[in-house]
Amino acid sequence: MARPVGDPPGAADGDAGFDRVAGFLTRLTRLLLRTSGEGSELIAREVTAAGGALGAEVSVLLVMDTATLTVTAPDGRARTVIVHAAPEVARLDRIAAVKPLVADVVAGRTGPVEADARLARIEAAPAPYPWWLKLLGIVLFSLGFAPLMQPTWYELGTTAVLATLAAVLAVASDRVPRLARVLPLVASLAVSVVTLGLFAGDPAHGGPVLLMLPALFFFVPGDYLSAAAAELGAGLITTGAVRLVYAVFLLVQLCVGVLLGAYVTGTSTTALFDTAARTDLPRWLLFASWTVFTAGTLLAFSIPRRFFRPLLALVYLTVAVQSAATALIGETGGTFVAAVVLAAVATLASRGPERPPRLLLVLPGFFTLTVGSLGMRGLTSLAGGHVVDGFSDLLELVLVVTAIAVGLVLGATLVPERNGGRNGERNGGRKGGREPGP
Repeated sequence: MARPVGDPPGAADGDAGFDRVAGFLTRLTRLLLRTSGEGSELIAREVTAAGGALGAEVSVLLVMDTATLTVTAPDGRARTVIVHAAPEVARLDRIAAVKPLVADVVAGRTGPVEADARLARIEAAPAPYPWWLKLLGIVLFSLGFAPLMQPTWYELGTTAVLATLAAVLAVASDRVPRLARVLPLVASLAVSVVTLGLFAGDPAHGGPVLLMLPALFFFVPGDYLSAAAAELGAGLITTGAVRLVYAVFLLVQLCVGVLLGAYVTGTSTTALFDTAARTDLPRWLLFASWTVFTAGTLLAFSIPRRFFRPLLALVYLTVAVQSAATALIGETGGTFVAAVVLAAVATLASRGPERPPRLLLVLPGFFTLTVGSLGMRGLTSLAGGHVVDGFSDLLELVLVVTAIAVGLVLGATLVPERNGGRNGERNGGRKGGREPGP
C-alpha cells in the first residue's frame, strides 16, 4: 500500500516521526474524552487501533475525566501523557467527523501529519447550527418528551414556555463558563419558580413536578446513569463508579433547585407531587411527538442533519419494541428488551466508516427510555414528604437503569462491531502494534 503523502518511512521511527504520532494520539484522546458523556467505550479502542496502524503500541488508563496515555515506539522509546477533559455530549458532530478519520488511519490511507491536520480542523470547526437553532432544538426536545409525562394540551403549553426559559440559560452557558458549572441548579430553580408561581395552581392540570420535568429533561443525567451502569457491567469499575457519582450529583442539583423554587415562591414542599392529569391529546399527536423529539435532539446536540432519518427510525423502533414488550412482560422487562434491540440494531447500522457512529444512533432511542426523570421524581417526592411515592420512583430508577445498561451491553455483545478486518489483523501482528480492544 502506498504511504500517505507527507509522512516519512516508518511513521513512528525517528524523533520527529514519534513526536507526530504521539501528538496526534494525545489530541485524539483528548477529543474522545471530551465527547464521552455517553460512556468511554470508544476511547481505548479507537486510540489503540490508530496507534497500532501508525507503528506504535498504545495503552490507555481511563477514569471519567482523565486518561493516562502511554505511546511506545518500535525501538522501545515511550511517552506518557495525562489528558484531562470534562465529558459532555454537546458537540456530537465531532464524533461523526472523527470516525472516518480513524478509519482512514487504521486502513493506512492517512499518516500522522495529515491526520493531525484533519483533527485540528475538526476541533476548530464551528457548531453545525447557530445558537438560535440550538435553542429551538432544546425546546423541541422538551416538547417531544412532554406527552410522555402528561398527554395533555396544558402540559404542552407550559412546556413551551418553561423549555424556552431553560433553553435560554443553556445557550447562555455556552458563552459564560461560570454559569455552565451550576447550570442544572440555576435552570431547575428558574423553572421551579415560574411553574409554582404561574402554572401549578390547579391540581387538575397535574402535579408541579410533572409540569417541570419536560423543560428540565435536557439537564437530567439519565444518559450518564445508564452509561455508568453499562461501564460497571463491562468491567470499567473506576470510570463507571465516578460517572455514577457525578450523575447523582447532577440529579441532586436539579432537586435542590426545585426545592429552592418552592422556598422562593412560599410554596409548601408537600405540593411537590406528581399525580398526572386526565389525557386530552389525540393519539396521532402522541405518535408525531417522537418526530419532534428527534428533530430537537439533532439540533440540541449538534448532530449532522444527514443522520435524521436513521435516528428517527431507531426512535420509533425503540418505542414500538418497548410498548409491545411492556404489554407482555411489564415495564422493566420491556425496557430491557428495547435496550437490547436498540443496541443490536445501532451496532449493525454503524458498520462502515461512512455510517453514523454507534453513539449517535443509540442516543435518541436511549432518551425514549426516560431513565433520569425517575430519579428526579423520586428525590423531589421524598423532599415533599411523599415517602412511599419517592422510594417507589427511586426503586424503579434502579431497576430501569440496570435493565437499560445490561440490555445495551447484551445487544452490543450479540452484534459486535467490526474491528478493522484484514488491516486490523495486519496492524495487530506488527511489532509494537496491538489488536483493538473489544
